[in-house]
Amino acid sequence: MGAIKKVEAIIKPFKLEEVKEALAAIGITGMTVTEVRGFGRQKGHSELYRGVEYHVGFNTKLKLEIIIADEKVESVVQAITASAKSAEGKIGDGKIFISPVEEVVRIRTGERGEEAI
Repeated sequence: MGAIKKVEAIIKPFKLEEVKEALAAIGITGMTVTEVRGFGRQKGHSELYRGVEYHVGFNTKLKLEIIIADEKVESVVQAITASAKSAEGKIGDGKIFISPVEEVVRIRTGERGEEAI
């Protein structure tokens, strides 16, 4: 059994379709998507409510979680980076985190490891 990795990407919501298409083009067929809120260097944003501007400390983003074989990590990172980056390369484009996964078990069949991905 080869090494398995978890790739977590925090991206702008409107970039989801582009990222999904880029991943499909390299053979990635599954991922989990969660709406998340947070802040980094972007430090939140301002909104207008009933004519009054106020500061919102958290930005809405999407978190993608992809479990893959170790040898696919670099192509997944490149696909996400290329498709999620804004044309201007602005702050807030997102981050990618890569971590090891000890085990994967498919509930339906009991398959383990790469066979369960």
